Amino acid sequence: MTHVNRVIALLAQDQPVYYTGASSRGYEGGKRDSATWADYIAYDMEHGAFDVGDLRDYMQGMVDAGPTRSGHRTPTVIVTLPIDGTTEEVVRANSWVIKQVLATGVHGLMLCHAETPGAVRAFVECSRYPFNTIGIGAGLDDGRRGGGGQAHAADIWGVPTRKYLDVADPWPLNPAGELLLGLKIENKRALSNVESSMRTPGIGFAEWGPGDMGMSLGFPDNHDEPYPAPMQDARDRVLAACKSNGVFFLNMVLESDVTQRIDEGVRVCACGRSGERAAAIGRQHTRRTMPV
Repeated sequence: MTHVNRVIALLAQDQPVYYTGASSRGYEGGKRDSATWADYIAYDMEHGAFDVGDLRDYMQGMVDAGPTRSGHRTPTVIVTLPIDGTTEEVVRANSWVIKQVLATGVHGLMLCHAETPGAVRAFVECSRYPFNTIGIGAGLDDGRRGGGGQAHAADIWGVPTRKYLDVADPWPLNPAGELLLGLKIENKRALSNVESSMRTPGIGFAEWGPGDMGMSLGFPDNHDEPYPAPMQDARDRVLAACKSNGVFFLNMVLESDVTQRIDEGVRVCACGRSGERAAAIGRQHTRRTMPV
């Protein structure tokens, strides 16, 4: 395997990835989801309970029921954080959340309402160890993640602790990195800064968050297509900013439109729990060879 993180291995080949939500929490939920059809599990702590113990047990259940058919120790798990990226100060004040979540052995994080470049920069820095220096002085300062949680996370990943310290770093900024950091550009304030935010080194993927974006723009019931013109313009702007900065774009896909979405540049595909068929169509479209 080229990467512990299956999603990174696929994106490095320009293969789209497909995700769903956790079926349930705790140890038994992790055991169940270890055999998921999806490439990664989006583990929601934004609206779901912030219970790090449950998440730790979930990751252990995945390990104990693994490995995956692709030979990876677990599917990728990316946590949607319960903090908003309103300002740099807000993210730094809540950096303890980032540290505790990463110590469970998850493979990535998503920052909600990523409104300012300062907040995005703080998000990346708080997710990194200070001795991993790629990008320092080129848009980033030293990492802020401290020692203490690395041994357990390394055990979940199945690597020596010293190696974990080296590779628990954002990809593709660090070609050997195994962490995937994402942004939700999901309100009009975030949209106004999207081009600057996307230039922050260390961001791997982003979405436009139609539900919250619609609310922000005055369309509270327009989560799904067809979108009014201001929402479509917002989506187009986020997609363009992603493409300009080498950031992978996340969007919902259905059986009826998955190939179209892939062809327009979507690489992180939200499928939902009933999206296995859409994922199968997409994988066939891109001639994917890696087993699920």
